[in-house]
Amino acid sequence: MRKLAPEKFESGLVKLPAWFHQDLPDMPKIKAMKEALRGAHLHTVCESAHCPNMGQCWGQGVATFMILGGTCTRACRFCAVPAGHAEAVDPHEPQQVAQAVARLGLSYVVVTSVARDDLPDEGAGHFVATIQAIRALQRNVKVETLIPDFSAKEESLMALSAAAPEVLSHNIECVRRISPAIRPQAAHDRSLHVLRRFRALTSGVFIKSSFMVGLGESELEVMGLMRELKSAGCQILTIGQYLAPSQKRRHVPVERFVTPEEFERWRTIGLDMGFNYVESGPLVRSSFIAEKGYREALKS
Repeated sequence: MRKLAPEKFESGLVKLPAWFHQDLPDMPKIKAMKEALRGAHLHTVCESAHCPNMGQCWGQGVATFMILGGTCTRACRFCAVPAGHAEAVDPHEPQQVAQAVARLGLSYVVVTSVARDDLPDEGAGHFVATIQAIRALQRNVKVETLIPDFSAKEESLMALSAAAPEVLSHNIECVRRISPAIRPQAAHDRSLHVLRRFRALTSGVFIKSSFMVGLGESELEVMGLMRELKSAGCQILTIGQYLAPSQKRRHVPVERFVTPEEFERWRTIGLDMGFNYVESGPLVRSSFIAEKGYREALKS
């Protein structure tokens, strides 16, 4: 396995390898997207999580809506989303998301959220309301939900499963050994349980997960995690490079940069394991070109 440790500038900022370079995005389209989202007072995970693909996705008119506010009740050490005391839930948000989807002419929508451990159902009902609002305005829109673990509350998992989005996604985030250090308020086996329950509760719905590499995991650990996800019923898998959101103590540093060749090998291995679709690459994120993953999974 090729080891490429992060190279730093004198300022301490990490220099990215050449394979992270991207073409300049369509700035007029990005401006139009920003105006539409700001006008509806909506959050996107694209901005909140400092996604490196924001320019590319927004340039194509694609965004991932983040509901339930912009402050997370958890403080995972890989995430850029602000953590702290969450704001009150906006009952008008589902309708605002639906209206934005219609205004932007989207055919495929990813809806995610911050963790809301402060709510009795941890936000599941708000997800359901958002799915229903989107379909009431745009019947043919496909919906993917990327959820926190809801603390594996059975009522919450059942409610979201009954809403039947086209894709139910929950991110495992990293290999088992590293999980306690970077997501202390989550649990590796709880995430696997959530995926397993979604598989048992639904039919005709794709189950999806995602994890990051570059945190110090071994090849054997990556293979083991892929097998765990497949056993839990995961059908769509994305694998991407971890990038530290900041140099703050809260955020763990990048251990190494994984080469494109390694990512491609894992993609091939994942398909051989039986996943319906695998997207694996340095810039891949869980909702990156999500519609492609859904369409390709349908074919398999």
